[in-house]
Amino acid sequence: MSEIRSRILELRNLITEHNHNYYDLDKNLISDFEYDKLINELIKLENQYPEFHDENSPSKRVGGGLSDKFDSESHIFPMFSLDNTYSNIELEAWYKRIIKIIDVEDFEFCCELKYDGASVNLLYENGNLIRGLTRGDGSQGDNITNNIKTINSIPLKLKDNSFPNKFEIRGEIIIPKTSFNSLNKKREQMGLPLFMNPRNTASGSIKLLDSKEVARRPLECFLYSIVSEDELINNHSELLNKARDVGFNIPSYEKVVNDLDGVKKYIQYWDKNRHILPFEIDGIVLKVNSIKYQNMLGFTSKFPRWAISYKFKAENLATKLESISFNVGRTGAITPVANLKPVLISGSTIKRASLHSYDQMIKFRLRFNDTVFVEKGGEIIPKITGIDINNRGLEQDEISFPLNCPECETELIKLETEANFFCPNKNNCRPQAIGRIQHFASRKAMNIDGLGDETIKLLYDKGHIVDISDIYNLDYEAISNIEGHAKKSIENLRNGIEESKSKSFQKVLYGMGIRYVGESASKTILKQIKSIDELISLDIESLSSIDEIGDKTASSILDFFKDFDNLKLVNRLKLSGLNFTNDTLSPNSSNLSNLIFVISGVFENHSREELKKLIEQNGGKISSSISSKTNYLVAGKNIGPSKFNKANELGVPVINEVSLIDLIS
Repeated sequence: MSEIRSRILELRNLITEHNHNYYDLDKNLISDFEYDKLINELIKLENQYPEFHDENSPSKRVGGGLSDKFDSESHIFPMFSLDNTYSNIELEAWYKRIIKIIDVEDFEFCCELKYDGASVNLLYENGNLIRGLTRGDGSQGDNITNNIKTINSIPLKLKDNSFPNKFEIRGEIIIPKTSFNSLNKKREQMGLPLFMNPRNTASGSIKLLDSKEVARRPLECFLYSIVSEDELINNHSELLNKARDVGFNIPSYEKVVNDLDGVKKYIQYWDKNRHILPFEIDGIVLKVNSIKYQNMLGFTSKFPRWAISYKFKAENLATKLESISFNVGRTGAITPVANLKPVLISGSTIKRASLHSYDQMIKFRLRFNDTVFVEKGGEIIPKITGIDINNRGLEQDEISFPLNCPECETELIKLETEANFFCPNKNNCRPQAIGRIQHFASRKAMNIDGLGDETIKLLYDKGHIVDISDIYNLDYEAISNIEGHAKKSIENLRNGIEESKSKSFQKVLYGMGIRYVGESASKTILKQIKSIDELISLDIESLSSIDEIGDKTASSILDFFKDFDNLKLVNRLKLSGLNFTNDTLSPNSSNLSNLIFVISGVFENHSREELKKLIEQNGGKISSSISSKTNYLVAGKNIGPSKFNKANELGVPVINEVSLIDLIS
């Protein structure tokens, strides 16, 4: 059972990290297909082993997280994700599930393109745009209204009042291909780094703090879904047409079909012809057209049952392997990267592809000038999927993995349990040292303003920062002599560093970069640990007994604090005034002990996060969905009807925030 538990924890940490990369950093480091495999494996294991249930598991989440750069607000109606399918077999299974529920075989599908952009939710009242939110966690999103108003394709006022007085409309912020290429051309002329792809650029653009800069980006908004408490038109396709009439930008690519064969033909057509579109898509969205049937089908905790996303398989082409580079990460892991003869895949030129690990490289037994098959996984990340053995010459030499670190020449080591070789010279190997400092200063950790990745590289190379603790002992006068560090930027850096001293123990612990201790694991640990000294004192059995901490993570923590250099680092950070105690550990009371709450809606006196914190501080637990185990639904204004109806159906008491405070006191 310990192996099962360890795998579940490993999957949760992996998925959480990928979510952070995708939603917060606008980076895809894994294909959609591979991500879905991880999610499906986790869901399967959690269903098989309910004793490892965790309401905070990434399998329970919808969308990404929230940013601390913007105020967060609740969606009137939850923004659900879509379930994914990659095959006709899965598609047919979905079709059969629909028939079983609605008991009707003759119904329409509305087939639409799946735009590859950043999800937004727009609120209109009396024909006027009131606010724009990101998807966030599905329940609430970041308020980016000022940025939304700079996008010309989003109407600030509708043409007439034929729509409900109050409704939300969902869509994707995108950048057309030609506009993206023009944007990168301008950046190249200005000597600025080029953007990776349209999707990531669109997502990053709408989160910029300067609306004037957002206005300079060639953003467009494609809309596809309307939700309201008022009664809408009978069919989804008719609703789209009506939305067009009042001024919404809804591309006319959808098609209504009467059966599954029609669905398959639509998918086949756009799978073959998607590259002729002026914008990026990554699949097809299929919806039951009848609003009546949609209501009958309803939702799971994460997905609508009446809609599904059919994801296109990645394009796979052959090219030549020219060489392999070996990159060193912050943990010392050596990652082989294939340098390729440039090949055009899915509209972009691919020159490099990660081989991920030593084991992966050995699997292919690569040789110089091999013909390799390259796939742009999830339409984003290039990877090698195979080699053409028949095209290999006898004279080609096999590529060997280096015995020494390519950066510092230290002899590499490899553990039997690891897929990678590692450089053990953690203190004096440049990319490792820089990577740890960058991680510590990153937004999810200490979020040090003015200390970006390039600044860290510069300060390290100039000898001003050697390890994390040096951040708090900077000689600002010496830094001022470095080109590009004007008085204002020095002052911003000083303020950012001083502000970081007030960050929570959880942020510090995560920032220290202990292997396998990601954001989720650090939060879990600090639910039960009062201080860094207590954590350091624990043996392997005590560490393993912490809820949701597996043997691998426990061993990593133990090894980290066995290292004398790391203990010295902790002491130096203590002296600099960083927080190494957990002030939020002890509950205020046990008045809500063993009670499970679901929170929904907008509240007058508290934010949803404040209410969640109050519940947890007084012994209660938070759930995202209502079940027979739920003790209370805490309802605010604009609560979603599905939660309210489910509570009534199961006999779950519905209380307001005043009643919740009464329960606590």
